[in-house]
Amino acid sequence: MSTQQEFTTKTCIVGSGPAGLSAAIYAARAALDPIVVAGSMYGGQLMITTNVENYPGFASPIQGPWLMEQMMQQAKNVGAQILQDDAVEIDYSTSPFVVKTSNKTVITTQTLIISTGASAKWLGLDSEAEYRGFGVSGCATCDAFFFKNKEVVVVGGGNTAAEEALHLAHHASKVTLIHRRNALRAEKILQQRVFANPKIEVIWNSVVEEILGQSQPKSVTGIRLKDMDGKVTDLKCDGVFVAIGYAPNTSLFLNSKNNPSIALDKFGYIITAPDSTATNIPGVFAAGDVQDRVFRQAVTAAATGCMAALEVERFLG
Repeated sequence: MSTQQEFTTKTCIVGSGPAGLSAAIYAARAALDPIVVAGSMYGGQLMITTNVENYPGFASPIQGPWLMEQMMQQAKNVGAQILQDDAVEIDYSTSPFVVKTSNKTVITTQTLIISTGASAKWLGLDSEAEYRGFGVSGCATCDAFFFKNKEVVVVGGGNTAAEEALHLAHHASKVTLIHRRNALRAEKILQQRVFANPKIEVIWNSVVEEILGQSQPKSVTGIRLKDMDGKVTDLKCDGVFVAIGYAPNTSLFLNSKNNPSIALDKFGYIITAPDSTATNIPGVFAAGDVQDRVFRQAVTAAATGCMAALEVERFLG
């Protein structure tokens, strides 16, 4: 049975992706004694990303998990305390705040940095999970380069899907957009760009039943589609981009009756002040994909993590 541990600190960081670990590095260097509640699975979305070519400072491709391991070690080296544990309850109704974890650890903290990220919505197919990172992706900006002159599929019908298809068209030889309805939900200007692009073809009223692939080398070879009449067809492709949206990981901050409400936008992302990571609650800051629905890149998440730590330092000063 776990024994309760108690800590007191100047800042507690919930989340351990690029935003959380960057915040930890800067906070530790500012002598803020940061405690990172990293989660039982640390590292964020980069832990399921294979080749990373767009993170500055590396001339050759690097592996996402390796990058996160380096960030984690760097945070430890400069003095951050990392708890491989899940936050299950946060009381920020009074100051100092109290964070409780699944291992019965209690952290009393003067400030809080929320960096819990966002999760790509997936189709929920076993084959999708099997080939994730091997031809199945949730981020065209991250992975489009690897499909230069290849045929790819985008699944979805909203703004995300349209934007992904247009971005991929700069790299791929052909982009097929699969939508389960007979009309896109994307903004009209995005729809016009999709329909005007000669590289993009749309297949309507169809859903992906299965991702097809091979084991040697492990890669996607196609998809199995089913239309609204039940007809099943196979479509050859080299990559599948699932673009049915993202969900910010904010449930932990919404389910306490005692806490004031953290302001969210209509998509569920935490609202921060202009040119700031400050939320509407004094002493609570948000960084990374949990407050960024536009860019969602590792480098932008790391940047806002830095901002949050600097703002915490000023707030405490």
